[in-house]
Amino acid sequence: MSGDRFFVDTNVLLYTYDISNEAKRKRARLWMDWLWQNAAAHVSWQVLQEFYYNAVLKLGVPPDQARSAVRAWSEWRPPDVTLGLFDRAWFWMDQTHISFWDALIVAAAERARCRWLLSEDFQAGRLLGTVTIVNPFLSEPGSSTAIS
Repeated sequence: MSGDRFFVDTNVLLYTYDISNEAKRKRARLWMDWLWQNAAAHVSWQVLQEFYYNAVLKLGVPPDQARSAVRAWSEWRPPDVTLGLFDRAWFWMDQTHISFWDALIVAAAERARCRWLLSEDFQAGRLLGTVTIVNPFLSEPGSSTAIS
């Protein structure tokens, strides 16, 4: 999986700050460290917005700390939000019957040319176009079995 691009969903980012679930927090941080070391991560503006809102309001992360995280993760080249991104999200909604918000995640992952989508909110191993879902809490970063 080295050299591949990974799209990171909001839940992975949130778990890096979630002190109520130490196991998922450790695993999320393991993935985040690996993604930074391998310059392999991408996010969307939607993911960063969701992270900020939920980190501050639900996890109690101080706003300055959440803003700093958003600034850092914005280096992961979020694709621009365009009508084309909406069109592709609508395609995924029609084809798979997933929610609009999940469809935007898939569309953004495609736009960023990611091979993998790290999320616990989708079915692990599912292929959506060229993007395969990986549950980061069931897989090790860099593992050839990351989709199992």
